[in-house]
Amino acid sequence: MIKLSWLMRRLPHLSRAEFQEYWREKHTQAVPHEAIPALGIKRYIQVHTLDTSARELVIGPREGLVEPFDGIAELWVESTEALERDWTSDATQGYLRAFIEDERNFIDWSRSTILVSTEIVVMP
Repeated sequence: MIKLSWLMRRLPHLSRAEFQEYWREKHTQAVPHEAIPALGIKRYIQVHTLDTSARELVIGPREGLVEPFDGIAELWVESTEALERDWTSDATQGYLRAFIEDERNFIDWSRSTILVSTEIVVMP
């Protein structure tokens, strides 16, 4: 399995709560439900970051960290071959354009990034 991760920061005019509410409530409705199987997406998770002082315990003595992300979208697809096959058809390109258009309503892409990766399970 290949994991796609959108590490996202919100647009400057949105609070974290507004960003997360839009993402949870509106973005998931931005594209027809048939887009998910057409894109070969096996799993989709939204990771909503918390505004908590407990984060400082995790950071510990680490210095120079970039500013926190507001959320991470995690999508799993079967393989890079499946990704290249499923994400290039005319139909799926239309779905992707709709997703990207809606992302402009809440994601600041100048401060965000996307990873294509594989997971190595160290501890189940």
